[in-house]
Amino acid sequence: MTDDLKRYEKLQEERKERFKAKALAAVSNLPPEFMEQMADLTSHRIDGIARMGNIPFACPLITEIVPNLWQGGCPPYEVPAYFQFVLNLYPWEKYKVSETTQIRYEQLYDSEDIASTGLLFELAEWVNEKRKIGPTLVHCQAGLNRSALVTALALMLEGMSASEAIMLLRTNRSPAVLCNPTFETWLRSIKLDKRGRLV
Repeated sequence: MTDDLKRYEKLQEERKERFKAKALAAVSNLPPEFMEQMADLTSHRIDGIARMGNIPFACPLITEIVPNLWQGGCPPYEVPAYFQFVLNLYPWEKYKVSETTQIRYEQLYDSEDIASTGLLFELAEWVNEKRKIGPTLVHCQAGLNRSALVTALALMLEGMSASEAIMLLRTNRSPAVLCNPTFETWLRSIKLDKRGRLV
């Protein structure tokens, strides 16, 4: 085994331990009836190499970014009833949703083209409106680009700078978040006033 491969495997093991600890901490403050299902989703791992940027990543299926705002990949079978709202940006995968969960479907593509500015702002505003009411999940396929684009914009509309929002997502979810350079460049180009309105 080469030294590089040994270092990579050691790094992967360390990350798994950190994510396991984060998963347990993430669900410790939830109502007991949701803890088991949420622990499964926060400890379920996605590992791979991001198509955009060719960046290796390892992260939980879903991650809490700030209170009531979760970001992640497509749930495998069902969304926990803990989530009152779900924004599904990858509607090609189907799963069960509780009767108490409101879900919104939008098709976004992880490509070099950006979706319409109007749609992105509408989605970010929807996310902010819903997370004020209850737990909200924004997800795409792997939870790296499309969901990060909307989540970062939602945070920006609430007063964060693009740099702060991107750093928060990369710290809490994965360094591979927003590895699509078109998405990151677009977010950094947005100029908002202190109230979160376009300048």
